[in-house]
Amino acid sequence: MPLGDNYGKHQNIITMTLIKSISGIRGTIGGTPGEALTPVDIVKFTYAYCVKLRERRPKPAGERYRVVVGKDARISGAMVEQLVCGTLMACGVDVIKAGFASTPTTEMAVIFEKADGGIILTASHNPKQWNALKLLNEKGEFLNAEEGAAILECAEKEDFDFADVSTLGTVVEKDFTDAHIDAVLALEAVDTEAVRKAGFKVALDAVNSVGGIIMPRLFERLGVECIKVNCEPTGDFAHNPEPLPANLTELCETVVREKADLGVSVDPDVDRLALICEDGKPFGEEYTLVSVADYLLSREKGSGKTLATSSNLSSSRALRDVTESYGGKYYAAAVGEVNVTTKMKECGALIGGEGNGGVIYPALHYGRDAIVGAALFLTNLAYRKMKVSELQKTYPQYHITKNRIELSDKSLIDKILSEMKKIYASEDINDIDGVKISFEDRKEWVHLRKSNTEPIIRIYAESATPESAEKLASEIKAIAEKIIKG
Repeated sequence: MPLGDNYGKHQNIITMTLIKSISGIRGTIGGTPGEALTPVDIVKFTYAYCVKLRERRPKPAGERYRVVVGKDARISGAMVEQLVCGTLMACGVDVIKAGFASTPTTEMAVIFEKADGGIILTASHNPKQWNALKLLNEKGEFLNAEEGAAILECAEKEDFDFADVSTLGTVVEKDFTDAHIDAVLALEAVDTEAVRKAGFKVALDAVNSVGGIIMPRLFERLGVECIKVNCEPTGDFAHNPEPLPANLTELCETVVREKADLGVSVDPDVDRLALICEDGKPFGEEYTLVSVADYLLSREKGSGKTLATSSNLSSSRALRDVTESYGGKYYAAAVGEVNVTTKMKECGALIGGEGNGGVIYPALHYGRDAIVGAALFLTNLAYRKMKVSELQKTYPQYHITKNRIELSDKSLIDKILSEMKKIYASEDINDIDGVKISFEDRKEWVHLRKSNTEPIIRIYAESATPESAEKLASEIKAIAEKIIKG
């Protein structure tokens, strides 16, 4: 699963936990070793990345390895960047320092530079006290589970073997922001002229991170007027950085006050895109991907091509409905960006992503990218010639609720999941990631997933209304409690 799952929910709460997973290492800066993310942890993990990089991509003696390092604007970024870059150099690896760069920009930089890998310094939507290392392969994509596990194992060993003085790595600094925007605007599906003629006004909340650098440049290139909110990349986030409606009240008010056509919010590393309608109401982060997919599928209508889309099991059914309305096929993936991209490659998906506002467009690269998501959405809006609130109403209307069951014993998790499969055996069951039960006659579903770090089960339920979704979740919770009691 991608870094970001199980992150702290509120900026004023610091959960002093060092989390090591197959996706990387993350934690709060400052605190007790073993609980917080310390300089020693950063060095050990970067070293392990280098060791496994050489094993994964063996090269002739004397040929240099090159790794891109990019960071978001969080306060600890400079400190973490120096440790990571210094460790890479000490391992004899040449560093391409991208500086302030969104996660998708760093991913693209690996492709642009034909580098051997990349390390992104970001704790995604987590509060400012957090930081993390996200690890990329030579394609600018996240490492798979096997590769991540190998790095975790290596990081636990203390037998460091650094380069001698004659083979230390070097550092070059390079800004990839404009190159990323160039690549987005060069896409056939992005109609810059149509967007320019539409004369859009957009309010942007970049939560004081790197979105405040790249998104205004994108809008300028598209001829879009941009009203900036929290766009100074100070890393001192003005509000909880997760782009959820409860955290975007200032943006909603700005959209209405400035009579903007659209509100745009991105998280600190700009891989998630949340939209606000012209009336100040949320478009719905689940519908970011749905809208972009609708546009791209409409372009292929009548082409004779096999159309496919993919998202994770906890994302809205609306993507499936829209895909099937064009004669296409929808494929579900386990939660986690690497799982979605793997499924997308298997089925040849035109578009995919996650319901948290993560748009993955393979024509650009296999990674969640709010920059390309915004450009595609604006193109769709320009073609449709309607208000954002009107566009939202054209899509299947569903509502998702998110609940959890806290357990005293982790061993109960598998028992609950196993019993749920038996109880609902007559329904459509998907168990590639926990248990998802789809009630096809009602167009409802509930997804139970266990946490990798806590003794809890997450319960996601979707239905036609918030009330019916909550009722479904409550029914499942009640059954789970009976299973616990035996």
